Amino acid sequence: MKVSSITSAILLVTSAALSARGAPSTSTSYHHGVLSWEEAYAKAHKLVSQMTLEQRVNVTTGTGNEQGPCEGNTAPTDLFPALCLNDGPMGLRHSYNVSQFVTGINAAATWDRVLMRERAVQIGREFREKGVNVILGPGMNMLRAPEAGRNWEFGGEDPYLVGELTYETVIGYQSSGVITTSKHIIGNEQDTNRYTSNTIMDDKTLHEVYLYPFERAVEAGTTGVMCSYNKVNGTYACENDYVLNTVLKGELSFKGFVVSDWWATHSTVTAVKNGLDMTMPGDANADSITGGGLWFGKNLTDAVERGDIEEARVTDMATRIVAAWYKVGQDKDYPSLRYNYFDYNIDSDVDVQGNSKDNIRKSGAASVVLLRNEDNILPIQPQKINKIAIIGDDAGPDPEGLNQCAENGCARGTLTAGWGSGTAYLPYLVTPLDGIKERAGNNFEIVSYLGEYDFEEASKVASDADIAFVFAKADSGEMYVHVEDVLNGDRNNLSLWHQGDDLIKAVADANKNTVVVIHSVGPILMPWHDHPNIKAIVWPGLPGQETGHSLADVLFGDVNPSGRLPYTIAKQASDYVAHIITEELDIPYTEGVYIGYRHFDKNNIDPLYEFGYGLSYTTFEYSHLKVVVLQNKKTVKASLTIANTGDVDGHEIVQAYISYPEGVDQPPKVLRGFEKVAVKKGKKSKVSFEFTDKDLRVWDTVSHQWVVPQGTYTVLIGHSSRDIRASDTFTI
Repeated sequence: MKVSSITSAILLVTSAALSARGAPSTSTSYHHGVLSWEEAYAKAHKLVSQMTLEQRVNVTTGTGNEQGPCEGNTAPTDLFPALCLNDGPMGLRHSYNVSQFVTGINAAATWDRVLMRERAVQIGREFREKGVNVILGPGMNMLRAPEAGRNWEFGGEDPYLVGELTYETVIGYQSSGVITTSKHIIGNEQDTNRYTSNTIMDDKTLHEVYLYPFERAVEAGTTGVMCSYNKVNGTYACENDYVLNTVLKGELSFKGFVVSDWWATHSTVTAVKNGLDMTMPGDANADSITGGGLWFGKNLTDAVERGDIEEARVTDMATRIVAAWYKVGQDKDYPSLRYNYFDYNIDSDVDVQGNSKDNIRKSGAASVVLLRNEDNILPIQPQKINKIAIIGDDAGPDPEGLNQCAENGCARGTLTAGWGSGTAYLPYLVTPLDGIKERAGNNFEIVSYLGEYDFEEASKVASDADIAFVFAKADSGEMYVHVEDVLNGDRNNLSLWHQGDDLIKAVADANKNTVVVIHSVGPILMPWHDHPNIKAIVWPGLPGQETGHSLADVLFGDVNPSGRLPYTIAKQASDYVAHIITEELDIPYTEGVYIGYRHFDKNNIDPLYEFGYGLSYTTFEYSHLKVVVLQNKKTVKASLTIANTGDVDGHEIVQAYISYPEGVDQPPKVLRGFEKVAVKKGKKSKVSFEFTDKDLRVWDTVSHQWVVPQGTYTVLIGHSSRDIRASDTFTI
């Protein structure tokens, strides 16, 4: 292999010198311009300088639970309006006539920056048109433990992939004029005991894994960051001086405001001194709904007058919030509020869906991961089919109707999202059965059994079909909603719900052409995986309201599948490095940077399906990889050719990994780039990657800064984390 040389010295890099990646081109038109922080601060300083102390405090203070129309509300002043803060990252929570988009984990599974951003643009537009100022998102916690209940809200197990999803989502939300609150900083990777748990992680782990998505959020211009419930190394995140002041506002130069998660504030003076700028919903505890006992408000004013807090700090807090408001253009023609979080019927006729369904359908199809396709049983070829069978409750509707469970807290019918604060109501639902019937037309017969436990009936329906599609699911969510036997949001295990494994086996025993379709919040165990009659496994994830259309698009070949796993599916639960800790409040991240595929690679554990895996209806060939060091000696460029060697057009997700020099405490490979490239059958396309010091750096715990180790690096280009098609080296 060719070895290139940049320099023989170790390079030290600071956060100020780190380059942000550019945005992808997109056809979406952004109507609401975003100011620079300098422009926004100039306006904010002018306005805040006219405010009294009490007015500045009001800007920072949640008015209390149920003390306004929104999930969170600030108090208005003569100079500045009340702000409405609301979930959620996949659509406006507790509202009718809004869209339920694909979940965060599905957006990550597309590996498509354009679709990621367009999704966020449409979500932001719906918030704006309802008059909501602040979206409580995006979420960017890591899939450390596969059982964690809120994994479906986020972007998976790799910080680079989560960071790219975050970057595109922040830009998309804010381009529509809404204020973002990127969440939850930091170490909030399980819901069990989240109010009192203590995440213990070293500085290397914090910087290299869990902080990176927040860094990308800051680079995208996020206007707000939400601190988490848990403690971090012994101190609550929302009053953690190191996390909020030293790292977020210091190292990352974050210019926006820090807002607490709901009731995650634990003090007035300490929280304010240590970096908290806004408290939500304002009350001292979740039982206070009268507006009394606010952490800020009069308590903050009194603390300033006593000399416990410098007035300049309150000015800083207010300025950060007002600057965020100016930055996204809410001072000009922002719609009035047409929404009520506590009474869904108020302004329920205000329909803001627009064309959101187009992105939902496209994103749903693009996030379908084809795990197996033996004998090319897919796509469905109607001319060769007389009858198909659709089996399982997960293929149909909730028999009790749409939105019948608070916070999506039930598992009846097809699964489109998990439960909790990150959900949105369904305005309508295209079930898998609906979508398949619509696409099939009168070309062949479709029979169905939409139950779960009558295995004899399922076998009977499946037995004489040309293909039997069997659907199953696994659900999870947030700890305050109890669903069936799940008490803390986090999953009890990695099994399918409602005896899904038994249903799959019953169908596979009855039909030699069985296709398994899984809607899941995250990885599952597959005890039926090696059944000889299971010819295909399809993984649509949690695709929102257009689930049936997007699935049918892939099953019939109208869309060639290009989704890739944003996490590892293991052969057994014990293969994962981390699990939910239930008995102790301390949660030690002793695995360090070795989560997900990094752990599997380090320990030579074969997964069932690796991170980045996914099949296509066509095949791709990789060739002519060339790695060069540019003349500025700060950038490495890799280029290669991708050829479509199959019979149909398709998209390939080209993944770029970096392997560090021998002796450096890093995983065998880490993701540092990806590109989704369209290649027509028989054609070729060139793909390029650029790697900067940001992609090569490691955190030095002695000097407390980023360093780029010297030695020979390897660029690994592949179809997945385990399917590397080309490699080359360079030396620093």
